Amino acid sequence: MKNRNFIIIFLCVLILSGGSNMRILNRLFGSSKAQAADGETRGFNYHPYKSKEANYIYDLLFCDNLELYKNNFKGEKVFPWDVLFSSSRSREDLEKIINDPKCESRVKVLTYNELRRLGIKSPRKELLGVIVEVGMKDGLDTLAVYADKTARYINYTGKMIIWETIEDAIINAKIAELFKESEQVISSIGPWDKERLPPLMGEEARITFLVSDGLYFGQGEMDALSNDSMSGPVLNTATELMKLLINKSLGKQK
Repeated sequence: MKNRNFIIIFLCVLILSGGSNMRILNRLFGSSKAQAADGETRGFNYHPYKSKEANYIYDLLFCDNLELYKNNFKGEKVFPWDVLFSSSRSREDLEKIINDPKCESRVKVLTYNELRRLGIKSPRKELLGVIVEVGMKDGLDTLAVYADKTARYINYTGKMIIWETIEDAIINAKIAELFKESEQVISSIGPWDKERLPPLMGEEARITFLVSDGLYFGQGEMDALSNDSMSGPVLNTATELMKLLINKSLGKQK
């Protein structure tokens, strides 16, 4: 567990400085050679977990499949969902969601994706989510954190934490640190221009940044990144955040 916590978000530190480090950046960010699980192809319906529920939550994390949200929506279709699910929505309708401070980060990611499908570029570069996947022999650990201070954690066993307590000052501070580190990454790389890759297979890690102008990501072997000079602060923040989420969730169950 200690090792998993240590590397849970190591890919935030792939923004390296200078010569040889830039070669690492070019190799790890936006690479089209990311490893996929046997028999899987690019798409939106992956099964990295034994649990059907965990797989469903996993695919929702990336906010890149509006139909998945639409087909499983059980609430009242009021704003912003009535706009997102409408076949006659306009650019102005979608921009109302983007500009509404009350709308959740995941909803905004969905909306930005729909705007891009209409050929409309984002006027700003806004980081809305950070998702870290850590592949292990036993399975896949996934941590997703959003700008609105919500989070999801899926353990390799399929057990989950759904964090919606946005008033927790300690958690919020750690999330702010994580986003600060992630901003450094996306300021130096560009968006991925293909579909999201399948879940990791083997002992690698991947971080995905959900940004208003697209999906950014990087992945690589843990050993190649864990000793980087910029990784220390990010790794420490990630470790503390995960421990806090787990401890607070366990405390609520008592």
